[in-house]
Amino acid sequence: MSQPTAQPAASTAASSGATAAETTAHGSAGPGATTAAADVARAGGPSDGTAAAAVADGATAANLPAADVPAADVPAADVPAARAGALGSAAARTLTRRELVAWRNALFVIFALCGVALASWVARVPAIRDAVGASTWQMGLVVFGLSGGSMVGLVLSSHVLARFGPISTIRATMILSAGGLVVAGAGGSIGSIPVVIAGLAVFGLGTSTCDVAMNVDGAANERALGRTVMPIYHAMFSVGTIIGAGTGALAEHLGVPIVVHLSVVAAVMTVAVLIAVRFLQPDPALSAAQEEKEATGRGDWRRRLTVWRDRRTLLIGLIVLGMAFAEGSANDWLALAMVDGHGVDNATGALVFGIFVTAMTIGRVFGVFLLDRFGRVPVLRVSALLAGVGLTTMIFAPNPGLAAAGVVAWGLGSALGFPVGMSAAADDPATAAARVSAVATIGYLAFLVGPPLVGFVGEHVGLLNALLIVLGLVAVAGIVSPAAREPERQPRRLGGATGA
Repeated sequence: MSQPTAQPAASTAASSGATAAETTAHGSAGPGATTAAADVARAGGPSDGTAAAAVADGATAANLPAADVPAADVPAADVPAARAGALGSAAARTLTRRELVAWRNALFVIFALCGVALASWVARVPAIRDAVGASTWQMGLVVFGLSGGSMVGLVLSSHVLARFGPISTIRATMILSAGGLVVAGAGGSIGSIPVVIAGLAVFGLGTSTCDVAMNVDGAANERALGRTVMPIYHAMFSVGTIIGAGTGALAEHLGVPIVVHLSVVAAVMTVAVLIAVRFLQPDPALSAAQEEKEATGRGDWRRRLTVWRDRRTLLIGLIVLGMAFAEGSANDWLALAMVDGHGVDNATGALVFGIFVTAMTIGRVFGVFLLDRFGRVPVLRVSALLAGVGLTTMIFAPNPGLAAAGVVAWGLGSALGFPVGMSAAADDPATAAARVSAVATIGYLAFLVGPPLVGFVGEHVGLLNALLIVLGLVAVAGIVSPAAREPERQPRRLGGATGA
């Protein structure tokens, strides 16, 4: 099946202008000539190479203004596309290796902050339940506040990104999440269930929107670096959850009031994100695509929704759904399945879950080398096979030791599906926000619907047998993995850097 390229369609129409700029960038005319070449591209200048030759001979922006370059050779309808393509190329060359690495590291911090925030809330759930005196049914309403806010954020995320861009969206939604966390903590401290629900709805809204924005920006950073990084971003999220869970447990042990603990976390999130976003870079290709769409009147919300009718987007969503189901089911049921199904004690069940999390984190860190070496499709197929073998072993193993070995394979196999799906959804910068939003929405269904489904089935057939549902979805993810095939990579020259 044909795959969309990672370059906006505008670049074809803009080839003549971009060529002029490229000729200058690799010649000896100097910075002034580069500006002139950009002016040629913006004006949709002639395609016969005369403008490029003039620039190469030493022309500067002062003696070759854009207004003096004839635009007759480029149809009027193509001028926005030419301008967008040239601007994207010129902007990309201004990024130095140091800027690219700083951008990557800032995203590491942002992904980790999201993990810290979520784990900080989860660590205080028992304390909040006791503080508000909630029944199991009432706690279900509390969790629904978080889930409902998250789903609204996912649905709105592509439109917010189209309006404000990833950088502003990350900054605003992280601060919004921090505010929601404070409100939820205050609700717990005053014993008000409605306040807790309201705070969690705001927290979920901000977190899910930020999730899409940081994945879109992470995919842009991947393209700029020319190497796979997305799984490491998601590994940093896992590291953040470890930090958040640890500090939450410490706060609980020391008797720190809920609102004080969560307010401190919110303050750290706010300060850290305000610093981190200073090192983020706009995606040149996305900026060019947005400008071209606005110029031709095609960048409206209705067009963004058409990604839901795109076959490739839906298939990538299935990959993410299957692998997210494998991850989410382990988070919610693995420890209990080991206790009830294999007869281990509670401490051993918790230890086995720790083995799963560790294996998954290791898989994300080292999986990037496999992805760069072999590509997405072979790695996803092997991942699905590994997760399937691990699940089968864990379910049918005759003793706990063999089951734990299966859990290692389960964790390694589940590691790359979600992050690779996010990268694949963002392959085309022109539709990255809408596609990532759609794929994330499909994937989050696994985290929202998966746990109660496994629990309901497990009530009737046992937890181990209920996990066969996960095995089936992982098999589907492996079958449709060709949908994630990467577009052909083009050579890059970004400030003389080819990687990080």
